Amino acid sequence: MALAANLVIAVAKAVGGLIAHSPALLSEAAHSVADSFNEVFLLAALRRSRRPADRRHPFGYGKERFFWSLLAAVGIFVMGGCFSVFQGVQALRDGADEDFRGYIVGFVVLGVSLVAEGVSLMRAVLQVRRQGGKSGLRDPALRTVVAEDGTAVLGVTLAIIGMALHMATGQVVWEASASLAIGALLVYVAYRLGRDARDQLIGEAADSEVSGRIGSLLRAQPEIDSVEELLTMKMGLDSVLVAARVDLAPGMDSEQVEEVAMRIKDSITRTVPEVGQIFLDVTDGPAGEAHGSPAATGERGGA
Repeated sequence: MALAANLVIAVAKAVGGLIAHSPALLSEAAHSVADSFNEVFLLAALRRSRRPADRRHPFGYGKERFFWSLLAAVGIFVMGGCFSVFQGVQALRDGADEDFRGYIVGFVVLGVSLVAEGVSLMRAVLQVRRQGGKSGLRDPALRTVVAEDGTAVLGVTLAIIGMALHMATGQVVWEASASLAIGALLVYVAYRLGRDARDQLIGEAADSEVSGRIGSLLRAQPEIDSVEELLTMKMGLDSVLVAARVDLAPGMDSEQVEEVAMRIKDSITRTVPEVGQIFLDVTDGPAGEAHGSPAATGERGGA
């Protein structure tokens, strides 16, 4: 829905901006074009991230969402933010056409855009609520759409204010300032979205609440003397990799160690469903004898 709205709005803003010779409206046109490209990226993210694991990608394709979200952030920065700043600087340097007859068209376009962007934002917010509020914003595609729609509503509002003040005072500085403000807003949003995508691409740990639940569950096992190290990493939207080094109580043979490891794994996956892969490095007793077993491959169902 956001993509369809942005395609129509981008064309309308571009035509209106050319008719009105309005830098603020042209900045908003660039904003909508950037949003349209980005939503194509996000559709690709949704489709490609759902592919099952294969031999070449044994941990699946969940991080595709983070990669395409990073490209969307770059698109917001380049196509939206930089062009808007350029329009503002050019208007300050060269002035603008003081024939305001085309501005009526511009205001109509911006009014329609404000309604369309507002409806799209409301739909995105409702989807966030359906997916659990703040936890729904873990989805980088949905988070990007909410950020885009929110900045679009604010950007259209700034453009309307800038054009109105330009008409009222005859000073192009108001409209140029609106373009610069839109550009600064888009650069900031692109930075925040890009930073989140970068953190997830390079191996962000699972949420502290999830890690805490896994750690508590491991420490509650009667066969585990201590949890020496617990590492987690997000492999996708709903997939977490777990690697833990634990000391077991002494006196167990290899077969018992394997049985305990399997039971611990089953307990973790039942309690924390987003855990997809578990690797356990276990040692037994004071001598610290390390145990290996077929389960040590780390496949789901082993440890």
